[in-house]
Amino acid sequence: MTKHITITPAEGTWVIRAGGAVLGESSNALELVEGSHPPVIYFPRADIGMAFLEKTEKTTTCPHKGEASYFSIMSKSKTYTNAVWSYEAPKPEAARIAGHLAFYEQDGVTVEQV
Repeated sequence: MTKHITITPAEGTWVIRAGGAVLGESSNALELVEGSHPPVIYFPRADIGMAFLEKTEKTTTCPHKGEASYFSIMSKSKTYTNAVWSYEAPKPEAARIAGHLAFYEQDGVTVEQV
């Protein structure tokens, strides 16, 4: 059986920006590919300015990764509601992303390799 999820070290250094501010930069990010979906970069929490994030009540469930919890980004100019997600206790196939955060790219929120 082919694995549905592939997790590898993301090459290079990655940065997350919101509202013009850098929220974090990491050379220890992970790249997750799930089926035919585009790759998602997961940042270690230690590399993110957690003071800019506020946990919300939202949760979702993925049959392959488990339950995700969400955070809003509190920037100086705008709140990006539920723009960040994390799998606190992912299923075994996705265990490597525990302790990591992923970001919805949108107007004002970018994830880029530098």
